[in-house]
Amino acid sequence: MFRKTRPHAPAGFFACEAAGLAWLRDAGGTPVVRVLDVGEDHLDLERLVPVPPTRDAAVAFGRSLARTHAAGAPAFGAVPPGWEGDAWFGPLDAPLVMAAGDDERWGTFLAERRLRPLADQLVGIAPTSVLDRLARVADRARAGAWDDDEPPARLHGDLWAGNVMWTPQGATLIDPAAHGGHRETDLAMLALFGLPHLDDVLAAYDDERPLRPGWRRRTTLHQLYPVGVHAVLFGGHYVAQLDRLLTSLHA
Repeated sequence: MFRKTRPHAPAGFFACEAAGLAWLRDAGGTPVVRVLDVGEDHLDLERLVPVPPTRDAAVAFGRSLARTHAAGAPAFGAVPPGWEGDAWFGPLDAPLVMAAGDDERWGTFLAERRLRPLADQLVGIAPTSVLDRLARVADRARAGAWDDDEPPARLHGDLWAGNVMWTPQGATLIDPAAHGGHRETDLAMLALFGLPHLDDVLAAYDDERPLRPGWRRRTTLHQLYPVGVHAVLFGGHYVAQLDRLLTSLHA
């Protein structure tokens, strides 16, 4: 058993994570760590045995992640069954509230549940020029600039390399911020901090469930929120990174 614990955690914090893990497991795609027990200040999980990542495991992960996403969600911003209200995003010791929603359009969700709340949190941390450009991106998203016919996907929601455990059973998901969103968001998170054999993961994903043309160009758009949250929590070079993403996006 592995116990995640945090005294005085936000009410329902671990129950929300447990619901997310169950929802991802029910998708029948990528393996997900099993929940053994949940309390107000802890989450007990099966202990995973790490192994070195391999190309074969990466290919299997890409295909299984496509199946997880394809299991879908009721709406953009939908939270897992068994949980109501907003969720959280970020490290265990300092998570930020992550707004839930029931939006029909991804652009509305991105603008109103992610970018505008992020801009509010960045006041006093990021320069006005960054906040202004973030607001302009939110306006474009709200207007439908990046809307498409993609249905809401069942997302892990915080799919950086540290939340993918390579085990004898293959890549296994831990520590989600699960919600309904655009499937390109999880892929952009994998690229943000690097993942072993990432090119093999993405190629296998695209083979299993082809991505829309231009998805690589849109990676920057999907990385605004996680980089912005890091800027809120840690400041420093993450503010500069957010600035670069916005510059690239506007270019």
